[in-house]
Amino acid sequence: MFKKILLLSICAMFFASSNAFAIWGRGKKDKEEKVVSAKLGDIVKVNYTGSLEDGTVFDSSIKRGVPFEFKIGDHKLIQGFEDAFIGMEAGEKKTVSISKDKAYGEYRQDLLAQIEKTRFAEQNIEPKVGQRVQVQDKEGRPVIAVVKEVTETSITLDANHPLAGKNLVFEIELVEVV
Repeated sequence: MFKKILLLSICAMFFASSNAFAIWGRGKKDKEEKVVSAKLGDIVKVNYTGSLEDGTVFDSSIKRGVPFEFKIGDHKLIQGFEDAFIGMEAGEKKTVSISKDKAYGEYRQDLLAQIEKTRFAEQNIEPKVGQRVQVQDKEGRPVIAVVKEVTETSITLDANHPLAGKNLVFEIELVEVV
């Protein structure tokens, strides 16, 4: 009986030590893993699906099969999207709603332009409704616009972003802080 109690005591002490669990690949590790939260200036890899409020999906990194990588605070993406990852930890998922003012802004009438159809004819282009074309703004910078209307004499172009004036919903996951 004494041998059984002694054996049980030795086993209990062995299993109670963190080294025993580490040997078997369980419990504490020799080196503590730090939980890293994403912050301004971090490069992150994320998965996302973006949709309109009615559920219409407009973009998804998941469908491409590759996480999207960007630097938080570079202002190369819409503000609300970048801000949503601040404070998240790797593996964390959430849904965020981004108002139009933190996305692509209001739909602006001043970004509609009517031009003479002959300007396209000079370049041997037959514009069609929905076609994307590159034009120049007043300062000569290239701008992408969509043909909204074609008449006998004119073409109406829209230089608004296709998501301007819309609130957006993103299902997001922080895959990794690089």
